[in-house]
Amino acid sequence: MIVHTLPERRRRELSVAGLTATHAVVDIYQGMVPALIPFFVAQRHDSYAAASGIALAATLLSSIVQPAFGVLADRRDRPWLVPGGLLVAAIGVGLSGLGDRYPLTWSAIAVSGIGVAAFHPQGNRWARARVGRSATALSWFTVGGNIGYAVGPIAVTLLMVDGDVTGTPLLAIPGLLVAAALVITSRQARVRRPEDHGAATESTGRDDWRSFLILSGAVLCRSVCFFGVNTFLALYLIRTFAVDARLGSAAVTLVACIGMAGTVLGGRLADRRGARNTIRIGYVLIIPGLLGLLLAPAVGSPAAPVGPIVVVLVAVVVVAFGVYLPFSVQVSLGQHYLPRRIGTASGVTLGLAMTVGGLITPLLGMLADRAGLRAIWAVLLIFPLTALALTLLLPGRSESAGRE
Repeated sequence: MIVHTLPERRRRELSVAGLTATHAVVDIYQGMVPALIPFFVAQRHDSYAAASGIALAATLLSSIVQPAFGVLADRRDRPWLVPGGLLVAAIGVGLSGLGDRYPLTWSAIAVSGIGVAAFHPQGNRWARARVGRSATALSWFTVGGNIGYAVGPIAVTLLMVDGDVTGTPLLAIPGLLVAAALVITSRQARVRRPEDHGAATESTGRDDWRSFLILSGAVLCRSVCFFGVNTFLALYLIRTFAVDARLGSAAVTLVACIGMAGTVLGGRLADRRGARNTIRIGYVLIIPGLLGLLLAPAVGSPAAPVGPIVVVLVAVVVVAFGVYLPFSVQVSLGQHYLPRRIGTASGVTLGLAMTVGGLITPLLGMLADRAGLRAIWAVLLIFPLTALALTLLLPGRSESAGRE
């Protein structure tokens, strides 16, 4: 029996590994956006509101269309969404630095966001079919995205050597190559529908829309914190602590790197301690992290017990763990609440509910233009508190991928 089981198990592991690697490449283009923002600001002298508008471009259409892609994936397996989404994401970022007009940059980043939106529901549906209800296994697939998000700023830093954003077409090369490889190997890359892989038992369950909507509200609050930190952290360090643009972008990379560990840890905690408890721990951690960013003394301020950069780095570590710990667990829990609509659940928790947080970043940018960047961290404190309160409304037996 073991002889017959091992090849299938190995085949599933390789399939998930391939999807994870592709997920990493797709999310490279999400990670590039916040890292590109300081370069756009430096070269074009954009305001904070304009800078946050670029982050909005990456999320506006994406947040609207991703649930639609999820519905498409639920109705019929659509393997073309995986290479197609990657291709569009790469082309959008590649075009973003060409021309010196803000509307062109905004439109190119928006197109890239649509590509990212197309990939995630189908990719998560395939991953769910392979790993079942294991939050740990799904967290590894999610880590692929975290790796990509971390590599994105590194690629920007390496290629924007002289700060000239006209080099962005080079950033599209990885996506174009991987998309081409996926098209060539499309028959081998396809996986069977979830109902062919033992997911039928869960797909026949009852959809709990009330719990799913409550969870989506919490995911939205977490999303606001995520985009707020990733959009304004680099600018905060540059303007408040006099670091250069490269170090500012490196801080965004640090958040993503810490997030990888946080995502895997979140999956393990969910399997052992329950999904709701894991999500709550993450939301609680965000609060002291934001307080650290808010209260860190500026350069030249009166003596403090520790240096300002030390305070900021500790705060970045804490807020990164807090933001990423619930990430894959939220997606898995959403799929548990909508067992008949795995693609839709993924599209909402990764799309509408999560990326809609990016829609609020322009408001945060306007706040920063009037009251300074520190005001952003004060306002963001509202959101983890709200998310924490929402989790109290989730049903007691909300087991996403392990015990509750």
